[in-house]
Amino acid sequence: MSEEFYRIRRLPPYVIAEVNAMRAAARARGDDIIDLGMGNPDLPPPPHVIDKLCEVARNPDAHGYSASKGIPGLRKAQAGYYQRRFGVDLDPESEVVVTLGSKEGLANLAQAITAPGDVILAPDPSYPIHMFGFIIAGATIRAVPTTPDERYWEALDRAVKFTVPKPSVLVVGYPSNPTAEVVDLAFYERLVAWAKEHKIWVLSDLAYSELYYDGCPTPSILQVPGGKDVAVEFTSMSKTYSMAGWRMGFAVGNKTLLSALTRVKSYLDYGAFTPIQAAAVAAINGPQEIVEQNRELYKRRRDVMVESFARAGWEIPSPRASMFCWAPLPPALAHLGSLEFSKQLLTHAGVAVAPGVGYGENGEGYVRIAMVENEQRIRQAARNIRKYLASMGVNTGAKVAG
Repeated sequence: MSEEFYRIRRLPPYVIAEVNAMRAAARARGDDIIDLGMGNPDLPPPPHVIDKLCEVARNPDAHGYSASKGIPGLRKAQAGYYQRRFGVDLDPESEVVVTLGSKEGLANLAQAITAPGDVILAPDPSYPIHMFGFIIAGATIRAVPTTPDERYWEALDRAVKFTVPKPSVLVVGYPSNPTAEVVDLAFYERLVAWAKEHKIWVLSDLAYSELYYDGCPTPSILQVPGGKDVAVEFTSMSKTYSMAGWRMGFAVGNKTLLSALTRVKSYLDYGAFTPIQAAAVAAINGPQEIVEQNRELYKRRRDVMVESFARAGWEIPSPRASMFCWAPLPPALAHLGSLEFSKQLLTHAGVAVAPGVGYGENGEGYVRIAMVENEQRIRQAARNIRKYLASMGVNTGAKVAG
């Protein structure tokens, strides 16, 4: 009996899990760990959303199987969101599918449209499902840069010219997880034209659509005329409404791709629990103060993190979007590599971050820092980091304000 399973052999050890295991062990010992590793919101959803969940859950008829592609009211609500936010018209019946979070949607669409040996273009560094959803499906990944500059377009053109077989899918994700990079509508206009020219599908991950700062709303690829001809876009309620554990996401756009996704999902799940879907409708159609409040909260945390970490001796860039800082290792400690640095930071500073190498080869030399603790805890993290850096011989300069 073989214990060598084909798909498992294609998955390397998940290095981020190493830090997660260390964090869990430290907390089990009673250590105070400031967790800036996992992008897990620390705030609850709005009260009216929880109320709707409870209300529908009390209905004896609400506990049977739900609809795999999502209840009609939720698909209609998501179509309404796209019209309000982006000016994009969607048919709730054929252009909207409810997913169990955007991660499940990406993985199942990869299963639906990928044959073994297909070549997929995916950014490096990026969220692991962008690559490994297709690797599990049997595809080969050709990495392209995350930074949306001219090198990006040159890499796309080289991939089309020299890859055999020709790539069939391009994955994009802006605001980027983990790098927090953003693009404008002109980028998507160029991308749609490129995809049409080369007959390549585009999967756009827009999970952080509402976490943008400094007055620069993030665009959707579907705003481009003809975008639905080549693209499907994934969004999530996890960060926008602090509903990460509810596992509510959406795939919208191209009918052909969504039909394939719907068919695969019909074999695999019966959709999310109906009361959760009803509560998601209440979130999307109800008062939207939570969206702006979360945006402002993460912006304040961002500013505190950038300022306090700099005072601790670690300069990190200020992200324009998302809930993450993508931070190069302190130069004096760059030789450690991102995984060892993350382990030492957890052990000696009590601060958990995510090693950049977990997001792809080009993530080496960076760590991802999530803004999921309050401002007081972020300042405490900075003080702890300052002591650790000083112990490693790094010049930390001024003290961190309390």
